[in-house]
Amino acid sequence: MDKVWALTQDFSTHVRWDLRFSRITADGQVANGRQRFVYERSVGPHTIRGTGISAGESGDEATGRVSALRFTTRDRLSPIRHGSGYWRYTPAADGVVFTTGYTYDPGWGSFLDRLVMRRFIGWMTAWSFDRLRIWAETGVEPEAWPVRSVLYFWKPDRPRASRTVRVRPSGALRATDPALLATLESP
Repeated sequence: MDKVWALTQDFSTHVRWDLRFSRITADGQVANGRQRFVYERSVGPHTIRGTGISAGESGDEATGRVSALRFTTRDRLSPIRHGSGYWRYTPAADGVVFTTGYTYDPGWGSFLDRLVMRRFIGWMTAWSFDRLRIWAETGVEPEAWPVRSVLYFWKPDRPRASRTVRVRPSGALRATDPALLATLESP
């Protein structure tokens, strides 16, 4: 639990395994343990920039932990405008079950979002979480598995983006979302 928490909560390690970001930096502390941040995703000659706020709750080893975030950008070229999500860390007999839920408002319109972007972002999320899993379980650093390694023959010790990741349409929070998410202010 401590290892997965450390790899996901530190901005400098987060960008090493998460394909969705090129850079994340802290942008001041907010009351009650909230952390403001600035994120970037380089896409060829353009860099999408946005801001966010995150918080984490460390429960005991029996109940697990949860972290949540809200983010936004004014970049007109971003496929995502505003969003929120959470990670739930649940103890299991053989390790940690790491689950996510997130939603966002599309930046390029709902048709293109449904047709392309939700699938692509879901794939990037699954690929990233598998790189994180391998790093936590084996110590093999995520840079050993760049996106081009998708073309390699699959083996259990290699990342795969076949795990289920659900991106729900934008809208209200669900009852199963952690309470922490509802308490986060807009970035």
